[in-house]
Amino acid sequence: MLEPLWISTLIVAVAEIGDKTQLLAILLAARFRKPVPILLGIFFATLLNHGMAAFLGAALGQWLEGAWFQFAVGVSFIVMAAWALIPDKADDGPQEAGAGSVFMTTAVAFFLVEIGDKTQVATALLAARFQDVFLVTMGTTLGMMAANAPAVLLGEAAARFAPLALVRTIAAGLFAVLGVWIIVAALL
Repeated sequence: MLEPLWISTLIVAVAEIGDKTQLLAILLAARFRKPVPILLGIFFATLLNHGMAAFLGAALGQWLEGAWFQFAVGVSFIVMAAWALIPDKADDGPQEAGAGSVFMTTAVAFFLVEIGDKTQVATALLAARFQDVFLVTMGTTLGMMAANAPAVLLGEAAARFAPLALVRTIAAGLFAVLGVWIIVAALL
């Protein structure tokens, strides 16, 4: 079943819009104007970061089985819904790029900024829920690329393209629906 892949892709793609890592992508695109190494850096940083988060989430999900754990995961998704409503600021990312290559600067910056970010936490929760590290990692990475590729390619114009308050509200709604769905399933 590909449910973990498409749910992970959708949740992260929507949650990433207006997130600090997307703002970082716009800043890097404006600074370097080299979209290919920036996109590759985002891809590899996300694959590594979300792969580790999914592995940890799946391991915790196997260890902590049962209705109470599923209930806790559901509540966590509802908390993520509230978190998704909080806007990120562009100054959360690095102000200047390092002296290294565009790829390495992007990969290191994205990996570090993604630590503890809502999409990383969502990845761990999705892996705990679905117990599929590979499909969740692929899905969250695809979602991250779907949200960040236009930001890189369109640069600063991407920030004006979508009303970020509406996108954050949609992301919050998706997190809340998934949280309620998990809670109801745990109680049945």
